[in-house]
Amino acid sequence: MPGKVFLVGAGPGDWRLTTLKTADALKIADVVIYDRLADERILGFAPKTAEFIYVGKASSNHTMKQGDINQLICDKALEGKNVVRLKGGDPFVFGRGGEEALLLKENNVPFEIVPGVTSAISVPAYAGIPVTHRAVATSFAVVTGHEDPTKGESNMRWDKLATATDTIVFLMGVENLPKICAKLMEFGRDGDTPAAVIRWGTKACQETLITTVANAAADVQAAGLKPPAIFIVGDVVKLRKEIAWFDNLAYRPLFGKTVLVTRARAQASALTSRLEELGANVMEMPAIELAEPDDKFAALDAAIGELETYNWLIFTSANGVDRFFDRLKAAGKDARKLANAKLCAIGSATADRLADYGLLTDTMPREFRAEGIIESLSDLKPGTKILIPRAQVAREILPEKLTEMGCKVTVAPAYKTVTATGDAQPAIIALKEGRIDFVTFTSTSTVENLVSIIGDARLLETAKIAAIGPVTAEACKKHGIKVDAMAEKYTIPCLVETIKKLAE
Repeated sequence: MPGKVFLVGAGPGDWRLTTLKTADALKIADVVIYDRLADERILGFAPKTAEFIYVGKASSNHTMKQGDINQLICDKALEGKNVVRLKGGDPFVFGRGGEEALLLKENNVPFEIVPGVTSAISVPAYAGIPVTHRAVATSFAVVTGHEDPTKGESNMRWDKLATATDTIVFLMGVENLPKICAKLMEFGRDGDTPAAVIRWGTKACQETLITTVANAAADVQAAGLKPPAIFIVGDVVKLRKEIAWFDNLAYRPLFGKTVLVTRARAQASALTSRLEELGANVMEMPAIELAEPDDKFAALDAAIGELETYNWLIFTSANGVDRFFDRLKAAGKDARKLANAKLCAIGSATADRLADYGLLTDTMPREFRAEGIIESLSDLKPGTKILIPRAQVAREILPEKLTEMGCKVTVAPAYKTVTATGDAQPAIIALKEGRIDFVTFTSTSTVENLVSIIGDARLLETAKIAAIGPVTAEACKKHGIKVDAMAEKYTIPCLVETIKKLAE
């Protein structure tokens, strides 16, 4: 039996504009066939075991011809697989979804259409331009800016189109802009009509050029704007002056700035989302990955075996919390085994993670680092039994000082950090070209491993460096990296505030 095909619109660029139904389709996908306008985070909804096939198209540079894409979708479904054909915008708005659906119908392959948010309305909206407005425009047209070159003769009714609607939105029209503008004016559209070209709409790297029909082609060439972009014509463009929000520094002070995030990918989302809400273009280049410790959890499992004997558990990271509870569950136990112990968290993020497991923290230091924990537990009695589930390699000051106080300390590696193995070249190139405005470091391991990955710490000299705390800042100093600012509190929200201040 053939599998099912989902012809899915991924939306215009901002991955949060994808639909719940898109996410549901991806969750059951065996194969994902996607184009270049689909944000990679959307692919994260699919199982890691899925087959991912890139068939993206750029102007005059097609990875695969459309007919071959159609056949690929059909062939994969005929193998009995669930296939998601993921494309930018909406599959039926110049997305060639109709052609794909017809071939599936011919081959008796079941399919479903999942509409997406089209760039025709969303991109202007992100630029502060409504395609309609009661006092300005009561109609709009959506037009391809790039007709099928094999047709031989254009189907464009320029004599009707040029003045038929108040607003005209051309998709994929940047390369044909001289012809488009000439035809509009030839058939009655005033050359002084306001117009806008919006590149990479809804993404943090969005660019908006305000112009007129007469000047658009020359202005785009002077600005060096390249596809993908839309061209919008009409008096509604004037409203951008009042409605602009996405690229408004008053609302989004980091718009136009690029921030390199070096946290492990599993942890990066919290920092990335906060930065993106402020308008930043975030480039994730994880410097670290989390792996199981060298002893295969032997020390941690042994400690869990006698958990009732510990007086205190000290957690120095949210990762330590997660790995501890993973091993607790693997041992067939739950939080009830902690009834005799008090809990200490190094900071608010770690305390929040404990709360996710239904546990309240007994002690949290005022200063979110090992020295703060030592100060907050300075009245512990000799013989107090303490378990510290933590990274395999970490500063030893905490267990050493507690031992000096007469406590019986067990350090149990819950994970280790290793150098990330992902593709670092895009970030390295951006650093070399000076396109990174800020680099964030959230731990000493992110510093050590990033330097190892890029090979030369001097690549960071053109960017401003933000460190989460003094220990991380000291690691930067060891490598000759100048730290421009350090978070007042050693938390992700405070690190974001630090970057905002640096951008002022």
